[in-house]
Amino acid sequence: MRLIVLIALLMPFGFPAPLLAANACASAPEPVFSLAYGSRYVESDKPGTVIDSTASAATDKELKPVDNFLRDLAKMTSGDKSSSAACALSQIAVWAKGNALEDLQSPTARLTVGSRIASFGLITLEAAKQAGDSSELVVIGAWLGRLVNRQMVFWEEDASDGAKRGNLRAWSALGAAAAAAITDDPVMRGWATWSVSYVLCTAGPDGSLPQEMRRGKYALHYQLHAVSALVVASALLERQGSPAHRACDGALDRVVRFTVDDLGTGQHTAQITGKTQNYFDGTDVLKPFSFAWIEAYLTLDHVSQYQRLDRFAAPHRPLSYSKLGGNQTRMWARD
Repeated sequence: MRLIVLIALLMPFGFPAPLLAANACASAPEPVFSLAYGSRYVESDKPGTVIDSTASAATDKELKPVDNFLRDLAKMTSGDKSSSAACALSQIAVWAKGNALEDLQSPTARLTVGSRIASFGLITLEAAKQAGDSSELVVIGAWLGRLVNRQMVFWEEDASDGAKRGNLRAWSALGAAAAAAITDDPVMRGWATWSVSYVLCTAGPDGSLPQEMRRGKYALHYQLHAVSALVVASALLERQGSPAHRACDGALDRVVRFTVDDLGTGQHTAQITGKTQNYFDGTDVLKPFSFAWIEAYLTLDHVSQYQRLDRFAAPHRPLSYSKLGGNQTRMWARD
């Protein structure tokens, strides 16, 4: 009763609204159930080297509600507030109960949804760690499990041989690794381990990924995209007792070394592809989120590149990427 009277007395002075807003959890955006976008690239350009600007804009428009939601969720777990983390879980649960992303109407949507599944899974893990036990984890885990199971079927039965060796398979594996960490599902964990190993074992002796080197001036961009998923999935699986990064004589180390060596000039990738890379031809610039995976890599059981990469990352910290769950410097902090 006294609290009600105090609030009534303070309302003319404008104090309660900010106080109440600070503790409020906003409603989740409307769940996106269906996705039907096509390729960003010119239809006849099968390796994906020439962007169709109209198709790319249409894809961005369709994915915008999903990606905006993921960015907002990542911000909610970037601090140290259990209330914000609990709010993030409650909002993800709304999408879980709404069966979000379960109606994938195009092959491209089925190919590329993995990174969004991974983001939801990684944000859920971080939010649960901050908020403590949550009843929302059951419904979220069941939803992510449904999405991952459909992905496993797609990648084993419907994806092309080329796609199975590339970055999109790696991102789907990361989603499976995150879902397995939430649900303790051995099948999803095993498939994630197998998929990470499968992609890593395609790496050349120099560490380049052949499927990504087919992408012309975007080859380094897609090598980086693959490395983001391969590294974080490896670190997540390592914590679950499944050391995928040791596959093929430690291929992950070769892949990382090639990638980081080329971040300065793109020369090695240009020699392979015959194309100046988009980060160095004036059409794009390298942004820190592209190497946010370094924080997860530094947790793995090796030291050969530790000091070099730690120095490389230091000026850019905290490193963050919403598709990897947000603040990577915080998520992968060494004890």
